[in-house]
Amino acid sequence: MMDVDMEINDYTNETPHYWDNFWENNGGFGGGNSDPDTNCKAMQLDQQKAWSKKLPNGELFELAVSPTDYLTWKGMRFGSDSIIASFRWQKNRELLEKVEASVADYRGFVEEFLHKTYTIGGEIIFPKHRNSINQNRATNPLICDRFDITLECIRRYYLGERSPLYEVLVADKDFFDLFVDFRGYVDFFLLNDLVSDDYGAVRFWDGWREFGDDPMPRSVEGYLEFLEKEVRFVEGRNGMINLGGNE
Repeated sequence: MMDVDMEINDYTNETPHYWDNFWENNGGFGGGNSDPDTNCKAMQLDQQKAWSKKLPNGELFELAVSPTDYLTWKGMRFGSDSIIASFRWQKNRELLEKVEASVADYRGFVEEFLHKTYTIGGEIIFPKHRNSINQNRATNPLICDRFDITLECIRRYYLGERSPLYEVLVADKDFFDLFVDFRGYVDFFLLNDLVSDDYGAVRFWDGWREFGDDPMPRSVEGYLEFLEKEVRFVEGRNGMINLGGNE
């Protein structure tokens, strides 16, 4: 568990130029001027500390900081990826305009959301290479960058079941073998609040149930509820992650 007195880094403030011209970007819906997953040194070091610990297969996952490959271990390369999505894309303009009209201080709302979720509890690492998990979950319309659906793909992978990310996950078999099974993966990355007590199901942040269901929130209420659940997940995970060194 994390020491309650340990400061949680807000990576938006730790990333050079992130807030520069923020509200001039992304068609007025706001966008960081620099990517914390790539350009935030504090995040890189926190990721190294958080996940450098004993793996379920018994090995020590002793990550090394790399100036070119982010984090490395035994020839594997890893990149940082945000667990959180707010769907502030141009294709969602109609919904976002409704959200903006319904929230008293929309800009303050977005900024507070980013301050809370660009923390270690909102981050994870994946193998870094061309056609990576990061890239595919962001571009696949059946996933739409949702981590809860990504986790469902990983759950099915460990059962040998197909999903829209199956081939991508198979390509990283050496990585997933480190965790032995889905329970090992969930426990290692402290994703327990997103799965059932028996690890048999993912607790989705909305009513999504199957590939082919629309993964995007479509109502103002649904959108705001989705973001609220993401914030609660990140805040809970912040309290679980140990940044004090190897376990």
